[in-house]
Amino acid sequence: MKIALSYAMTGEIASILPPDARPIESAAGVPFYAIDTDIIACCGGIGKVNAAMAAQLCIDRYHPDLILNAGVAGSFQDLSIGTVVLAESFLQHDVDTSPIGDPVGLVSTVNRMEFPTSRLDLAKSILDRMAVPYVTGRVASGDAFMVKGERADWVARTFSPTLCEMEGCAVAQVCLRNGVGFMALKSVSDRLCMENSPGEYFNFGEAMERLNQIVLPFAQALRDAR
Repeated sequence: MKIALSYAMTGEIASILPPDARPIESAAGVPFYAIDTDIIACCGGIGKVNAAMAAQLCIDRYHPDLILNAGVAGSFQDLSIGTVVLAESFLQHDVDTSPIGDPVGLVSTVNRMEFPTSRLDLAKSILDRMAVPYVTGRVASGDAFMVKGERADWVARTFSPTLCEMEGCAVAQVCLRNGVGFMALKSVSDRLCMENSPGEYFNFGEAMERLNQIVLPFAQALRDAR
C-alpha cells in the first residue's frame, strides 16, 4: 500500500523530516518529501482550499492508496493536551446552504454531511499493537481558528464533535471523490470546552514531535498491511 502523509503547516511536518531534507518537488507551492519506501509527505498550507489542492496534487502525481492527515486540533471534550485522537469521521461546520432547505453542514455535489474514515478497525489494531493510548471521535473542519466562545459553543451543540480543526474534512472530501482511502491522527492542542489552566497551553513543537513519533511507524504498518 502506498501512503501519503498530509500536513498543513511547516511546523507540523518538520519533526518527521531529516534535518537536511529537501522536497523531491514542489507543485503550486506544495512541497513533497520522500519519507520511506512508498511513503511520501506533503505540506499543503492552512485551511480547506489549501488542503484540498494539496490532496488533489498528491493523488494526481503520486497515486497513493491512502492519505493520512496528521496535525493538531482543539478539543470539545475534557481531553489532556497532547491526547492522540484517531478520527472516525469528519464534517464541515462552516458549510451552510440551509436557506434553500439543506441541513447545516450538507456538502453539495457529494450530498453528504459526514465523511467517514477508512479501515478504522485496521487503524485501531495498529495503534493497539504500538501500545499508543488514543481516543476516537468525530472531527469538525472549517476555515476559522476556533477559540472558546459563542462560535465554538454553536459548533459543539450543532455537530457534537470531539475535535475542531481547519483541513481534515477537505482532504476527506477529495479522497472520497477520487476513490482514495483516508485516515487522520490528531494531537489535542487546546481545549475549547473550558478555560485552559495556567501553563496548559500546548507546546506546538513538542506536541507535533510526539505525534510524529507515532505517525511514521503507524504509516509503515499501514503500508505493510495485507
